[in-house]
This record gives sequence, C-alpha cells and structure tokens, in this order.
Amino acid sequence: MDRRRAHRKDSFLELADSIVNGVMRVSAATQPGDGTRPVALFIVGMPRSGTSALTRVLSLCGAALPARLHGAVSDNPLGRWEPRASLLLNDAILRRHRSAAFDPTFRLQAAGALDVETNAASIAKIRAYLSSLPAAPVVVIKDLQISVLSDMWFEAARQAGFDVAAVIAVRHPQEAIASFTARDGTTPELASALWLKFTLLAERHTRGLPRVVVEYANLLEDWRREVKRISAALRIDLETRDENAIEAFLRPDLHNQRHDGPVTEFFGTDWFATVFNALRAAAGDEAVDESALDRVLAAYRASEHSFRTAVEDFRYFQRRTRLVPPSIAKLSLEVVALAHRRRGTWA
Repeated sequence: MDRRRAHRKDSFLELADSIVNGVMRVSAATQPGDGTRPVALFIVGMPRSGTSALTRVLSLCGAALPARLHGAVSDNPLGRWEPRASLLLNDAILRRHRSAAFDPTFRLQAAGALDVETNAASIAKIRAYLSSLPAAPVVVIKDLQISVLSDMWFEAARQAGFDVAAVIAVRHPQEAIASFTARDGTTPELASALWLKFTLLAERHTRGLPRVVVEYANLLEDWRREVKRISAALRIDLETRDENAIEAFLRPDLHNQRHDGPVTEFFGTDWFATVFNALRAAAGDEAVDESALDRVLAAYRASEHSFRTAVEDFRYFQRRTRLVPPSIAKLSLEVVALAHRRRGTWA
C-alpha cells in the first residue's frame, strides 16, 4: 500500500512539474491511432493562419465537429468553426487572471501564475464541456485561445477519455499580421507580438504529443497531400472525404494578404525569421529545430518581462506625479531651497 501511495505521489509531482514548466509530456500509451480511445484533435497557432480552413477541411474528411459553433461573419464568410462554449470558457479563464486573447505577455506562463485550486477548477469545467462532445473516433477542436491555455485543455481532454493530438497551423508572419490588423484594427506591433507568442506556445506545448505542422499556403496548394500528412503523422483515419465540398470550400479568394518576400523583423532581432523558417521546415516534414525555437522563446519572455516591468513602473510614477499639481510642485521646491537658505547649489 505504501509503495502504491509513493508511486501515485511521484506521478502527481511529475505531472505538476510538467504543468509549471509549460510542457505536458505524454507516454507512448497515450498515442492516438489504436482505436481504444477517441482522439481530441486540437488546432493551435496564431489566428488568421488558415485555421478555419484547416478545421473545415478536416471535418469534411471525417473528423467530427462540436455542436453550436461560431458561424460565418464578415471577416470569415465561410465560418470560424469554433465552439461557442469553448470561446466563453477561455474568455472567463483569461479574464479571471486579468488577461485576454490580445495579451502579448507571458504572465500566465510564469511559474505560480495559476494556483493549483483555480487551475483544477478550470480543468474540471473544460472536462465537463469535452465530455459533451459528439461520440466519434476523432473530434477536431479549434479555438486559438487554447494555444495559451493548452495545459488545461490537454489535461482535461485526457480526463474526459480522449487521446490528444495537435495540428500546428503556420502562415508567413507578414500575411498573418496583415490579416490580423485588417480584421481587428490592432497595430502591426501588437499583432506581431501575438504572432510570436501564439506560434511559440503552440509549438512548445505540443512537444511530446502526436503533432504535425501545416502551412496555410501548402493546404491551399494541395489539400489532399496535407490531409495525407496529417493522417500519417497522427495515425488517424481521414479517408471519409467529401471531395466536392472541400473543392468548393477552398476558394482561391480565401488567401488574402499574400506575401512572398522575406520576413520582416519588427523588434530588431531575428526572431520572426527563425520561428517561421523552423516551422516551415517542419511543414515540409523536416525535424523541428527545437533549440532555435527555445532560444527565441527565452529571449522573447525575458524582453517582454523587462519592458512590461519598465512600462508598469513608468505608469506608477506617472500616476503619482499627476497627483501633485504644478503649483504645489513649484512651492515644494521653493520650500526646500529656503530650507537650504538658498546657499551653494540652491542659490
């Protein structure tokens, strides 16, 4: 009995360590494809990277979609294919921790940012939702907020009886950033920071999982090839295809904001080119250069934290300064000068 308790304790500590360090590792026993458990197939990455098109294509190849989706809107006239319930769940989690989908910081990824009790409550709510998904061998779930909350979602999926797999969507950063700013009216600087954050976390948090990288341009060029890659890499059956529906869906005008030139570096570094080139290579079935991505992730986190601290400090002193009217500031200086009898440097 004591030995079993010790084993359970060691397993719990190992799981907690994985969550704190931002990486959820899985054993070979949790690999999908053996048919014993359904697969929750998560689409992760930066918004405006072809994730809606990818999700719909997979659903037309036999993967089941959740019910009650976010439908067509002006910026995505063919539908977003995101569950409304997951959007609300993730929004509530982010709000609870004073964050949002537009948050470029890594505050929630810091050690201790999510206390154990709150984290467990969020996982329980996600598990309850996932338990309501349709019974199918593969269910495809696309809500890109999951990219920054993936530890919760992956653990909840396992608790709900799923094996977990992921498709990382990648698109040329200039295309994704331009599309994002056109849709949401953000600055290119914020959109570029979000591209780095979402893309880096999507890659980092799916290590150890069955996963595959798909570039948007490749999907539009030859969707059959990309579906075959996904099926082979994740060992899932995607042969139940409605080819006519897919051909009608993947219209050429889906690919706006085209950019064939070099990657623009927004922050005076090589971060964007390094990340995009690493994932573009993976989308061509080369090994992921994890060390290069780790370097960029570490540099981004350190820089983001330092600049955020500096800006927060500036705002604190700015607020404090505004509490003192100029006339009072002038008077206080004169009082200090009188206290020094206007001698020396106070003359």
